[in-house]
Amino acid sequence: MFEHENVEEQIEKIYNLHYLDVYRFLICFSGNQNDAEDVTQEVFIRVLNNLSNKARITNLKTWIFSIAKYVAIDHYRKKRFSSLFTDGFFKQIASTEKDPNQVIEQNETKQLVHTAISKLKPTYRAIVILRGINECSIKETAEILQCSESKVKVDYHRALKEMRKN
Repeated sequence: MFEHENVEEQIEKIYNLHYLDVYRFLICFSGNQNDAEDVTQEVFIRVLNNLSNKARITNLKTWIFSIAKYVAIDHYRKKRFSSLFTDGFFKQIASTEKDPNQVIEQNETKQLVHTAISKLKPTYRAIVILRGINECSIKETAEILQCSESKVKVDYHRALKEMRKN
């Protein structure tokens, strides 16, 4: 039926042929004009998105109505779920995310720490990164840097002191 036409013409023809039937079906299904219009629009969007599978479509009208049925059921399922909650319900749930000011402040602090670390001499820098950022123990840091634990303690203390100066 639509083999030699371009896609726009196919869609327009399908829409003009079936719009009114689908709309009437959805008006009866919902009993609400606004909902029927919204769901009808969704039905034709799905038809458009799945039109490439038309080789599997044996009867266009029944295929469109089966889409309409599922879209209508989905719409009312979602509507029923959202109607269970009042408008203020979701506002009562506290957000677990930080507010933008906290994020900005945290990013500024990170930048300051990175700048201060970059100004340290390489041995202090490695110790601060291992101990302060990677949270390695004194023993682990000493093993990684192949030095004594007491040197790690002293150098870490000196590095922090130097960072505070900057």
